[in-house]
Amino acid sequence: MSDPIQNPVKKIGVLGAGAWGSALACVAARAGCEVTLWAHKQELAEIIGLTHTNPDYLPGVDLDQNIHATHDIEQAIDADAVLIVTPAQAMRDVTKDLADVWKPGVPAILCSKGIERDTLKFMNEVCAETLPQAPVAVLSGPTFAGEVARGLPAAATLATEDAALQETLCDALSTSHFRLYRSADVIGSEIGGVVKNVLAIACGIADGRGLGDNARAALITRGLAEIIRLGLAMGGIRETFRGLSGIGDLTLTCNALQSRNFSLGVALGKGESLQDILNSRIIVAEGVFSAAALCKLAEQKNIDMPICKATDQILNEGADINATISELLARPTTSEHL
Repeated sequence: MSDPIQNPVKKIGVLGAGAWGSALACVAARAGCEVTLWAHKQELAEIIGLTHTNPDYLPGVDLDQNIHATHDIEQAIDADAVLIVTPAQAMRDVTKDLADVWKPGVPAILCSKGIERDTLKFMNEVCAETLPQAPVAVLSGPTFAGEVARGLPAAATLATEDAALQETLCDALSTSHFRLYRSADVIGSEIGGVVKNVLAIACGIADGRGLGDNARAALITRGLAEIIRLGLAMGGIRETFRGLSGIGDLTLTCNALQSRNFSLGVALGKGESLQDILNSRIIVAEGVFSAAALCKLAEQKNIDMPICKATDQILNEGADINATISELLARPTTSEHL
């Protein structure tokens, strides 16, 4: 009998030591991988290395003892696969700086959910430009970092067009409490993750205004229609939006204060100013930065996304919340299937 085939992914680099990067480092360590976690700030790398905690981003959570934290990014990319968990708006700068030292064939697994404001490009498009030697995969789904870091059960989608790479990466990163499902729909998996952040802000605003559970359910359902319209126009597969990176991520993010986007919307709905909310937080709410770019892209594609547009108007154009809600409710009736 022949020996079982060994998974070639044994060393994992994680770029970004925020909440989600730290949680994914824990996942990879539990899966038996050698893990190097890169922190942008040297002080944070030292704290993680000494205490195996991340008090700024994951307070009260013990990180796996086998995670090696570093401020040297080249140490982190000396790996069999690299999880990129930097903020979406920093993706281009980080990957561009690594182009000369990234080993050909080492997969880049994109874990940030955003759209580049200046170019209207998704993270897989940015990475294709800056790291053409790296096979690209996208990890997305209904996953709160704190729960994943504590080892609570979760499932997500890992999307890449290479079927063999799908299997390799899913096998390397899956654990008894973190289940990965394979997909070939890279752009569809990204779109679900980007749009749901904006919709979560909308749901949070409704919650902060005391509009009730019915209103939130309507926003989630009609928001999913917006995801599907844009996703299909961009070449995504309809079934993707019924899965973990679509409806799964949307329902989680729009229903819990653990969601940084939902909680930001709640604060807006209660009357706090956007700038005050942002100044009080160190964790990025990607929906704030994606909203305007998303609406510009929808306009280019002639896609109707009224909830996202209304949210962008509140975030970036100073629109009155009550007036914007009234305008949404006054829209002409239409078929539910449009």
